[in-house]
Amino acid sequence: MRKSRPYYFHWAGGMLIILVMNYIFSFWTSGLDLTADKRYTISEASIAFVRDLNEPMELTVYLDGDIPLGFRRLAASAAYVANHYHSVTKGKFSIKFEVPGEGLADSTKAVLFDSLQQMGIHPTNVTSQKQDQSQRKETLVFPGAILSSANGQVGIDFLEGQNKLAGQDALVNAEAQMEYKITRAIKILQRTEPPVVGYLLGNGETLDLRVYDLIENVLKKEYGFGLINIDSIPYVPEDFDILLVNRPAIPFNETQKLKLDQYIMHGGKMIWALDNVYASLDSLQKSKGSFVAFDMGLNLDDLLFKYGVRVNRDLVQDLESDQVPSIVGNMGNQPQIQLLPWPYAPLAGDPGYHPISRNLDKVLTAFPQSIDTVSANGISKSILLSSSIYSRKVSTPALVEWKPVKSEDDLKKFSEKNIPIAVLLEGTFSSAFKNRIAATEQKELEKLSGYRFLNAAMQSGQMIVVADGDIFSNPISETDGPLDMGSNRYTRIQYGNKEFLKNILFYLSDGKGLLTSRAKNFQLRLLDKEKLENEQAFWKFFNLLAPIFLPFFCLILVRFIRKRKYSLSTVQQA
Repeated sequence: MRKSRPYYFHWAGGMLIILVMNYIFSFWTSGLDLTADKRYTISEASIAFVRDLNEPMELTVYLDGDIPLGFRRLAASAAYVANHYHSVTKGKFSIKFEVPGEGLADSTKAVLFDSLQQMGIHPTNVTSQKQDQSQRKETLVFPGAILSSANGQVGIDFLEGQNKLAGQDALVNAEAQMEYKITRAIKILQRTEPPVVGYLLGNGETLDLRVYDLIENVLKKEYGFGLINIDSIPYVPEDFDILLVNRPAIPFNETQKLKLDQYIMHGGKMIWALDNVYASLDSLQKSKGSFVAFDMGLNLDDLLFKYGVRVNRDLVQDLESDQVPSIVGNMGNQPQIQLLPWPYAPLAGDPGYHPISRNLDKVLTAFPQSIDTVSANGISKSILLSSSIYSRKVSTPALVEWKPVKSEDDLKKFSEKNIPIAVLLEGTFSSAFKNRIAATEQKELEKLSGYRFLNAAMQSGQMIVVADGDIFSNPISETDGPLDMGSNRYTRIQYGNKEFLKNILFYLSDGKGLLTSRAKNFQLRLLDKEKLENEQAFWKFFNLLAPIFLPFFCLILVRFIRKRKYSLSTVQQA
């Protein structure tokens, strides 16, 4: 009969197995995500990008101390992504938490708060209340972080692009976007030569305080930027990675269109923000309560049609819209003004779950037109923004009047659903001037530009067409000057316009693969408050005692199984 080994051999063998397993699993950084919405899964594109990090980076998160539970979850989400990147980069990526202004004098604290806002991290005042409703507490929270490296710093506003009035839903969406926002900041700091965005001039494009936020706080902060007067150059230089045509007011001639067409054929990417119909809130305010909206005559139909879209000459109205002051009556000689929904200011959303606009707050528009997609060989179309399911089109010329939707009959007219307002076009574009230019003109063009005239694009490209020239404009306050893009000048509510533009630029420049992480969608799973109130004592004791009694239960079970096993063996031998 074989002699049994001493018990310490079993202990040593068990410890060796544990050490070997720990060593093996130390190389496995992804973990095991059993959640339905893959809350703890980092995308392969992000991991592949971060793995090549060539310099140390530190993420300073300003969510620490006594903050509400929702923001603590947001901080935990940032910590999870950062710690995962720390492991992937072998320590090059680190994270720390700070309470903004803790231990500083009031004057120094004010300077810090101002600098955080200059970095794009805007504070929010959160009111929390105890369960017994006995006490309310207000906390100033900076829901953001600063990513630092040798190349500089980038501010990250975790709630940018989210409806801050949505409460817990906004925080859950912000958690879902955490990976994208941190990875995007890394990408910006990693750029040795940032993509260059050109702002087209020459056709009455907006270039005043209405585009202050666009130029100063978006384009110049994260990209190379330059103005291009289309009439002063023989061709659009390829040095510009993206060209923005923002609210032109003067028709394009054939020479200008040819320059834009060949820029696209040589790999240039375009953003069109167009108004095919003349209509503006300023015109309505200056008039006697109404004006006629009419065709702008931009002469771009043939160009855009060839690329796969048609911007119609109509106006989109929507019951889901922003609010503007409206006169609702008179008291004595004074008009009574009230904020009411304005159907010509639709709040557009994402109908197709594209990474550019998914999980984004509504985007504010002003007198948008509808877009039709048309057949174009080799071009795919994705709707980025559309109206709600309660909308309609108004043909032009149309009389625009200053009156809200009031009657039941008015409501019945809003029966159209998801009218497209912004479209992404991708593929190999064909020239709108194919077979339209004589050989002598082609040679002259090639001589001036130094580039060969192309009937089709050299490679796959992208462009985005938005049927609203005001979508990237900011309102102007008489007291505060230019406000944020997509803000209501009366209520100061900010919509998702700026985040929408940033996503567009990131997608068109060099972040298409990383943008897929925006497709995450977390579900908010709330506890049953009534059940929690009635059964909280039981679950508290259960959570307290279960970890203590579980090992004893396992020990008793093992002893019972061993006793039963050896009892059966003894009976069989007998």
